[in-house]
Amino acid sequence: MSGINSVVLVGRLTRDVEVRKTTAGISYARFTVACDRRFSGRDQNGNSNQPTADFISCVAWRQSADFLGSYGRKGSMVGVNGSIQTGSYTDRDGKKVYTTDVLCDRVQLLDSRGSSQSQASGTSYAAPEPQDPYAGSDPVSNGGFDTGPSYDIASDDLPF
Repeated sequence: MSGINSVVLVGRLTRDVEVRKTTAGISYARFTVACDRRFSGRDQNGNSNQPTADFISCVAWRQSADFLGSYGRKGSMVGVNGSIQTGSYTDRDGKKVYTTDVLCDRVQLLDSRGSSQSQASGTSYAAPEPQDPYAGSDPVSNGGFDTGPSYDIASDDLPF
């Protein structure tokens, strides 16, 4: 029987992303994502629990690392898909240190273009504008289905 190792995170970058290169010239970026964690219930004093955050270490490689290095700024909202990777090393004092990272398969900036521009000093990544495949068609040519009401939504209003 096999297991599943899959992670999905949505949170904010804790600092600007720095890209480094391996000796073979491959780009990588190590960054931390702060994700809210909410508890229900009350603490020992009867007060409602306040939200806290988990700070999760992530590693992106190649194009994902380069993209984050160009556009990932402290406070940017990111979405991460990946898997957990554990490891260990011996520090300078001879102690064994265990690590847990999310190895990123996919990283997306989730901020709107306006907030990305203010955080990245005028530089932003914008996905192409979506196009309606049924624009200008009648119900018969689109398979006889009513496409429903039309909404005027700008790409800045979308969370992705």
